[in-house]
Amino acid sequence: MTALTDRPPLAASTTSPARLQKTLLLWHVVIIGLAYIQPMTLLDTFGMVSRDSLQHVPTSYFVALLAVLLTSLSYGHMIRRYPSSGSAYTYAQKAIHPNVGFMVGWSSLLDYLLSPMVNILLARIYLTSMFPEVNHWVWIFGLTALMVCVNLRGIRFVAHFNGLIVFFQLLIIAIFTCMVWRDLHAGRNALGAIAEHGGQGLWTLSPFWSSQAEIGALITGATILCFSFTGFDSLSSLAEETHDTRNTLPKAIFLTALISGLIFIAATYFLQLYFPGDPSRYFEAVDETQPEILYLVGGALFKSVVLSFAIVTVMASGIAAHAGVSRLMYVMGRDGVIHKRFFGHISPKSFTPSYNIVLVGAVALTAGFLSLEYVVALISFGALTAFSFVNLSVLAEYMWRQGCWHSPGDLLRYLVTPVLGFMSVGAMWLEVEPSSLSSGLIWGSIGLVYLAIITSGFRKTPPQYDDSAD
Repeated sequence: MTALTDRPPLAASTTSPARLQKTLLLWHVVIIGLAYIQPMTLLDTFGMVSRDSLQHVPTSYFVALLAVLLTSLSYGHMIRRYPSSGSAYTYAQKAIHPNVGFMVGWSSLLDYLLSPMVNILLARIYLTSMFPEVNHWVWIFGLTALMVCVNLRGIRFVAHFNGLIVFFQLLIIAIFTCMVWRDLHAGRNALGAIAEHGGQGLWTLSPFWSSQAEIGALITGATILCFSFTGFDSLSSLAEETHDTRNTLPKAIFLTALISGLIFIAATYFLQLYFPGDPSRYFEAVDETQPEILYLVGGALFKSVVLSFAIVTVMASGIAAHAGVSRLMYVMGRDGVIHKRFFGHISPKSFTPSYNIVLVGAVALTAGFLSLEYVVALISFGALTAFSFVNLSVLAEYMWRQGCWHSPGDLLRYLVTPVLGFMSVGAMWLEVEPSSLSSGLIWGSIGLVYLAIITSGFRKTPPQYDDSAD
């Protein structure tokens, strides 16, 4: 049995071009997924989702989790069929049509390219809150350089770097939730004594459903929260660096989505009780609530300590996101649909798509010009596009191409589950932010024009990687 190393045998490296190496096990992939998702992000999005869901944040998380879990099963089916780092791009390309695959990959780039930027924005918010006198560009350049350097070290280094950070992140969430529970148990919330203003007790269904609840508002909140789950799908981009890909990655994707979803629902249940009603009553910046939540729950010292660590957690998430997008770009470059020599390059020293890593870092620098809410909206467009077409790819591959519809088990796996997944994602499409939709359509139009150019007006199919060459 070959030992697990970050590098292939010397002979292999001297007789063939550098390639991605299979060095990741199940726990590595789950850790990368949780680091990407960054569970503490629930504090950042709580205000905006509470506003848009009419104070039913845990229900919006439940709706998003349902769509994500159904879609994670579709990712698992497609990974077993096509264990490629191209993710939704490859699945749609192979199962539906190469043109569709390109457009899905192009839309996914909007999600993946902006995800590292979100973490730069969050870290900038935290650091500016702690050091308001420092120019925010200092933080943007410094944090972007850190993300680039860690990713250039290799994917195993990324997993080990993130492991300890994820552990302490979960520990902080547990401590924070216990502090909120303690106050609620003592009869206090953010407004003061619960009995004096008619607040809800510790155990109630009101955070999930009340007379104010509206289905459309819940789905609107869930659409925003797609951003919180984007790490689960990015794990499919690690297919060519994971041992026993067909078994390991489907488990890792499902576990990552389930673990993070349960954490989100449990923590926001108590948060919604602690901050009842209109979030503008508590927060000056409803779209950037983590600093204020930490201060209101734990005081100035607690806020400073957790924000200091939160900077590390968002960087872990950014590093994981950085790894995912650089590999999607690598597969598209390897296919030749974007510049092959640049995007399809693998470093012979670190076995990473080093050119892509540096390019993504350059894109992340534009975080200094954009708002968090706008970037989150754009990410939701890319994520919903990928989720939709992964479910459709299962139908196309297994029902149409392979004819897997002869047994009840096949119908459940390859028809019922992806249809439900597609419908749940479709419900979120109906409530997507107008700015997200318009910007996403502009990005898609640019991709369509580019596709028309490389296919000579759609008269030929986009180039694809020759698997038989391996």
